[in-house]
Amino acid sequence: QVQLVESGGGLVQAGGSLRLSCAASGRTFSSYVMGWFRQAPGKEREFVAAISWSGGSTYYADSVKGRFTISRDNAKNTVYLQMNSLKPEDTAVYYCNADITIAAVVAGLEGYWGQGTQVTVSS
Repeated sequence: QVQLVESGGGLVQAGGSLRLSCAASGRTFSSYVMGWFRQAPGKEREFVAAISWSGGSTYYADSVKGRFTISRDNAKNTVYLQMNSLKPEDTAVYYCNADITIAAVVAGLEGYWGQGTQVTVSS
């Protein structure tokens, strides 16, 4: 069992930055691929970014490439999402996900989920 707790959301103006954190507890954090998803009002949850267990490989949705950076600190059991050049369309609840493989995380169908943190970008 893995428990995930997101933090760092808030209200920011367009063009601004935020850093989300996801703290994990439970089973060995470094064994899991980690990912970030988001869900805007009235829309389906969508994949944002993923990072391999070692941090050596990262994957991004086209909509955030070049603006968002995912990273992890296995010593702190934490994964981060640095979000720069934020746009109003980035407004959503952001969720952290943990699963065994990159494919599973990107699919976002199972694994472990946090409760989410709200990000609101004003124009």
